[in-house]
Amino acid sequence: MLLVEPEIPGNTGNVIRLSAVTGAELHLVEPLGFDFDDAKLRRAGLDYHDLAGMHVHADLEAAWEALRPQRVFAFTTTGTSSHTAVQWRDDDVMMFGRESVGLSEQHKADPHVTQEIRIPMLPARRSLNLANSVSIAVYEAWRQNGFDGAV
Repeated sequence: MLLVEPEIPGNTGNVIRLSAVTGAELHLVEPLGFDFDDAKLRRAGLDYHDLAGMHVHADLEAAWEALRPQRVFAFTTTGTSSHTAVQWRDDDVMMFGRESVGLSEQHKADPHVTQEIRIPMLPARRSLNLANSVSIAVYEAWRQNGFDGAV
């Protein structure tokens, strides 16, 4: 999971918790719209921070250097394929943008991006909550891989 410039501490806290319970690595790209002392971040993540594999990167280039991704799927409302159409692999990167505007055109055009995909929604709806979107995507990938490591 790669969150580019997340803004809302509660969403990131929920994704930290998701990372802890699924084993999915979380990468955050600065600038962040909060600091790690934020009460809303701590409340949403509860005591799962120590159980999550989380990394913070100064910018997207630093994230690419750390991840060295083979495939990157940018989650956007403009993607033409569903998240369920991807045959997810363990080393895939799921890239999500800011809550207020999603991924910028520059981020979507990044040469690391393999494909833009979307989570289906009813027409005339703007978007899903970031933490909900990440959860839907991570659980679909984990399901396809047999919930590896789960009890």
